This record gives sequence, C-alpha cells and structure tokens, in this order.
Amino acid sequence: MPAPMLAKAVDAVPDPGKVEGGLSYEPKWDGFRGIVSFDGDTVEIGSRGAKPLTRYFPELTEALARLLPRRCVLDGEVVVPRGEPGAQRLDWEALSQRIHPAESRIRKLAEETPALFVAFDLLSLDGEDLLDWPFERRRDALEEFAGPLASPLHVTRTTRDVELARTWLERFEGAGLDGVVAKPLAAPYAPGKRTLFKIKHHRSADVVVLGYRVHKSGAGVGSLLVGLYGENGELYGVGGISAFSDVKRLELVDELAPLVERDESGEAVRGEGERNRFSSAKDVSFVKLRPERVVEVRYDQMEGHRFRHTVQFARWRPDRDPASCTYEQLELPHSYDLGAVLD
Repeated sequence: MPAPMLAKAVDAVPDPGKVEGGLSYEPKWDGFRGIVSFDGDTVEIGSRGAKPLTRYFPELTEALARLLPRRCVLDGEVVVPRGEPGAQRLDWEALSQRIHPAESRIRKLAEETPALFVAFDLLSLDGEDLLDWPFERRRDALEEFAGPLASPLHVTRTTRDVELARTWLERFEGAGLDGVVAKPLAAPYAPGKRTLFKIKHHRSADVVVLGYRVHKSGAGVGSLLVGLYGENGELYGVGGISAFSDVKRLELVDELAPLVERDESGEAVRGEGERNRFSSAKDVSFVKLRPERVVEVRYDQMEGHRFRHTVQFARWRPDRDPASCTYEQLELPHSYDLGAVLD
C-alpha cells in the first residue's frame, strides 16, 4: 500500500486562482485515515502510519469485499456516525474505542457502532497504478467506479466553488467534521508529501490552570491541565497544553510553585487523571494547583465537554478572574445532519 498523501495547514480556504490548474475542495472528515486495498477476494485497511486497521473494522472489510466489483486501492477515512437520521454527527469517541485488543469486544462494537468508509481518491484499479494521473482524472474515475455503490462505502462530495467551500467550513462542523481540504486538480498523488491544503477552525478561550504533569524525562512540566467552570460552579477538566521547550518546562516549575497545593507535611498534593485504553499503563497523576491562574489557549473544536485535541498556549491572562472562565465563552457550531454531508 502506498503511504497516504498529506496536507499542510493554512489559515483560510485558498483561492483557486493561486494554484496552477485550480483547486478542488472537499470536507475534512474527522476519522482514521485509511488505505483500502481489495485484491478481488479480501479487503485490507492500512492506517496513515502504515499500521493495519483491518481487524478493528470487520463490518467494513466484510461489506466492502461484497460491494467492490473489481480490484482497487482507495484512499479515504474511516468514520463512525451517531444519532438518528436527520440529526447525525461523527462520533470520535466511539471510533477511537474500536482500537481494542479483544476480538469479542471488536465484534460487539462493530454491531453497536458500525463504521463507514468515505473514499476521496482512487489509487489503483484492476492492477493499474493511477498515482501519476492528475487528481481531476482520478476523481472522475473514483466517481465512475465507487459512486454507484452502497453504504458503508461513500464518496466524499467536492466542489470547485471557493465560496461554497467556505460555507462548508462553517456549516459542516455542526455534523462533527474537521474543516475543509483543498486539492490541486493537476497534481499527481504524492505519497507522504504535504501537497494538499487543510483548513481547520481556529478559536481561543480563557481557561483555568488546574495542575501539571511532570515531563517524561522527570524534569520540568510536561503538560498543563486546564479547566472551565460549569453552570453549577464546578471546575471541570477540559484538556491539556503541551509542546513546551526544555527551557520553558523548567521555568514553569518555578513559575507555578507558589500555586502548588500542599498537604499538612508540606508535600505537593497529587491528583489522578482520567485513564483510557491508550494511557492504561501510564502514570496519569498530576501536581494539583490552586485554580488562580488563567491562560488563553487556541483550540479547533470541542468533543462533548472537552477540547477535541491538545490546545496551544497563547498567553497568560493575569487580567482575568478564574471564575469568569466558563463554557459560555466558547463558540459552539450549529447542529448539522451528517446525512446531508454524505448524500
């Protein structure tokens, strides 16, 4: 399987006139990138990092093996929808739970939260390598080959209308999508190269620092844990800030020392962080801080009551009262039906 072609982040949906040959725009699906390979008998799914995903999605591999009429290699995204028709959205948490070591658990989740495969490129057909074809030609071939096929295989919608793409950036977030991707129409498929453009949402929020985890090296702050106040006045953890330099990690220990909660013996009080299947063997404890310091962060979107991804440090906000850091400040997308995006 070829390595997936990648995208570089840009601040806004690019104008098609700035790229030779123009651009095609499509929704950015928030799932697992997957390369589907069908040899005429069985289906294999490879991840962005070349790790096999096949065993985790038996409902997909079995359905695609029945649906696909010819040998092919498809590039796309594995996603899981939730909600009733007319009010569906992508469910990242349900998708991430599918990566599980137990076969019985995988089969159970395959029935309870079945996945879809959204195809957006055709890399090979009947053994013919299409990587050197321009995207415009590959897209036409994809529509002809996979367009008539049924769910759980879907072909992502596209447009060459930049204004419509900008509308999608705002509208489709309500269905759980991640942004918009712009693809040069004249470009061949470039495995592992960032020749596409991705546009995601960029927002900021003021949050309260709850504590910090020690860096894995044992020296300095590895990540700051942050929270927001709910309507009941309780402070909820919403995510973390990481990616500090070696120097900054050490500086933060001294900077935050006056806020460290201590027990009667003077020892720092430690809290226990949330665990999931990725952190079950890790130390998720953290040093508790008095919730007196506010930091402004940059984030892209929410997943439930937490930030979907690790947030970025913007600046300290000594002018902000921690009690004012509530969920009300967050910009929440209007609900939008996933089915309307898939159709």
